[in-house]
Amino acid sequence: MTQNAVSFRHPLTWVPTLYLAMGLPNVMVGVVAAIIYKNMGVSNEDIALYTSQMYLPWVLKPLWAPLLEPFKTKRWWVISMEFLMAASLGLVALCLPLDDFFRLSLAFFWITGFASATQDTVADGVFMTTVNLRDQARYSGLQGMCWNMGAVIGSGLFVSLTGWLHNAHGLPWVQCWVIVVCMAAASMALFGVWHLRALPPGGPSTLKGEGMAAGWTAMKESWISFFQKPQIWMMLAVIFFYRFGEGFIEKFGPLFLLDARELGGLALGNEALGHINGSVGTISFIAGAFLGGFLAAKMTLPRAFFILALVLNIPHLTYFYLAQTMPTDPWVIGTIVSIEKFGFGMGSVGHMLYMMQQVAPGPFKMTHYAMATGVMALTKWGTGTVSSWLWSGVNHSYNSFFGWVLVFSIPPVILAFLAPFPQKASDDDESSPPAGH
Repeated sequence: MTQNAVSFRHPLTWVPTLYLAMGLPNVMVGVVAAIIYKNMGVSNEDIALYTSQMYLPWVLKPLWAPLLEPFKTKRWWVISMEFLMAASLGLVALCLPLDDFFRLSLAFFWITGFASATQDTVADGVFMTTVNLRDQARYSGLQGMCWNMGAVIGSGLFVSLTGWLHNAHGLPWVQCWVIVVCMAAASMALFGVWHLRALPPGGPSTLKGEGMAAGWTAMKESWISFFQKPQIWMMLAVIFFYRFGEGFIEKFGPLFLLDARELGGLALGNEALGHINGSVGTISFIAGAFLGGFLAAKMTLPRAFFILALVLNIPHLTYFYLAQTMPTDPWVIGTIVSIEKFGFGMGSVGHMLYMMQQVAPGPFKMTHYAMATGVMALTKWGTGTVSSWLWSGVNHSYNSFFGWVLVFSIPPVILAFLAPFPQKASDDDESSPPAGH
């Protein structure tokens, strides 16, 4: 197949698989690792503290993103990282039966995180330099849905499968997770094979072929130009706080659903948690993501942004309600959790488009978008780390913990109302070539 043939691939042949391949390893590192360690007897404090540190590759990726520009194509980097993640996840599976599994698996999850963060950078670069602004909004719902479908496969299907293997077949947790993590590794390898055929190369960098010295120069120029953007500090504050409350729920929500009732949790098993994440939660998220994309395209992002922030943050009330009422019916629990997932799906579209259309535009679009998503990852790292301390500070009370989450959900809404929009639509449209051209 010629390079031009690859370049003209319709977005529907590669956008869904590209974002599936981004969502799966992200949730394996950020969420599924916590469930693995919970099943294998690690304490909540250690789970929250150590798994939160695995967000650091996403925080630090702007440091090496410009160094990717002079070498190879964006497509080459995507595919290479997918095969690296297949190998590192396979090594996670191999070390789980060992006595020192916690330390060793954390190390291999770190490698997975590094490769995933690198893939995110170049994959978003492929999308932004191949698809024009109008189609970015058109495909934003599909893009967000597929990213989170990757997450659903990990936190829904895979988690549910471990529960079935454990309960129906009597396998110990370690064997259940070895099987499932191997499946995740095989999935990443299959994505790599498909993208060898389907993925376009993305827009070429102006630094292509100029060597490492050009990369270092580009890093300096990209950082300087990033902080010269109009109203950049306010935009970074908006990005950092937009999902601030969500960060606490992402880390402790699954632990709350799994913990025993005498510890204040809802005592769901892996099967029930997986079904919630993979059925009603998935449907709710997909509906929210498509509605968010439609709203942003119909109203334009500046008009829709505050609404999307409200929709994201108000449903945090659901976990506070669950901690207060402690329902026992899994369907009731699933329905209430699905409300939060709907809000997350709809609201996260605004976050993604704000970074893509307001912060990224310019000559270093890929690197600047990586910086913006690095700030988003900094939120996850910060809230995940603080959640461990907050959990100890509230004496392991989920009522108090989720009460604080409601407080932390107020600043995002205020900042979304004040968010600046210095980039005009026409400016972005000129910097993004039409799809297929």
